[in-house]
Amino acid sequence: MNRRTVLAGFAAGSVALLIASSAAAADKVSVGVLRFVSSGGLYLGVERGYFAAEGLELELKFFQAAQPIAVAIASGDADFGLTGITAGSLNLAGKGGLEIVASQGAEKKGFAGNQLIASNDAFAKGLDKPEKVAGASVAITQVGSTFHYQLGQIAEAKGFDLAKITMKPVQSLPNMIAAVKTNQVDATILPSHIAGPMIARGEAKLVSPMSDIADYQYGALFASPKLVAEKRDVVARFVRAYKKGLADYGAALLRSDASGDRVADDKAKEAAAQIAKYVYPSDPADQGAAKVIASAPYCDPTGKLDLAGIEKQIAWYKSEKLVDENVDAKAFVDLGFAE
Repeated sequence: MNRRTVLAGFAAGSVALLIASSAAAADKVSVGVLRFVSSGGLYLGVERGYFAAEGLELELKFFQAAQPIAVAIASGDADFGLTGITAGSLNLAGKGGLEIVASQGAEKKGFAGNQLIASNDAFAKGLDKPEKVAGASVAITQVGSTFHYQLGQIAEAKGFDLAKITMKPVQSLPNMIAAVKTNQVDATILPSHIAGPMIARGEAKLVSPMSDIADYQYGALFASPKLVAEKRDVVARFVRAYKKGLADYGAALLRSDASGDRVADDKAKEAAAQIAKYVYPSDPADQGAAKVIASAPYCDPTGKLDLAGIEKQIAWYKSEKLVDENVDAKAFVDLGFAE
């Protein structure tokens, strides 16, 4: 064996060792998530290599509702979760099963968010204003969900008793969609990236954007308390990468022109196409990107948490007997990562 062959073999072996060492160095974490545009900061972080640059390898686990994500974290089946704050997740957090470390989506005046939509039959019979959901049947995922909370916001804003709404817990988003499309319920609340195309296809009618009812930080980044306690640096690196994705999301998708229309330039289209890969995986890239641009909800570009807003949610859920009296946001909202 000549000297050149030996050196070539040594170099190849060194490269292989370096690759193996790099792969071994990456911390693998799993993330429970919905196929929502409001999770765009996470998707951009994956697509643009921000998590990889922090030495993190992500496994995305997709769910059909928020509560199962919280359960997955509490049971150890997921390290992180990016989804809505629910009564169930608050109860789990109160028992030490979850921590909240950054924000996700929010209702904010002037931005796309959840939409109150009516079935075609109900709209034809007069359900064309938010106050008219009093006496109507409304599909939600589960009792204690973000959709339940938003119905409470409608009742408070319009001055009627929430008990006048007949809530139909159907367990998942696909079931909510089917229920309103087939006139099994009068109305439902859905994210605009789902509601918008349904309205365009004539499958339902818009009653009101929920951002016209009240501001509301409905989404959060949850983390395993065990991970926070034992590998705080992993959580810090995750949040750092996520915040870079959030900053890109805001810079690309939360801009309006002089007429108030959403800006759809190359910067927006690039970010939207990357997010659409996860939200609309079966759509042609350009169509998915257009839907993302049209429906991108507000997300704080720094991941900042609205602690007062979370405490308000807890108080409301307690008033509805859905959250235990001993649940205290200060025990599980960790402001040390996103602030």
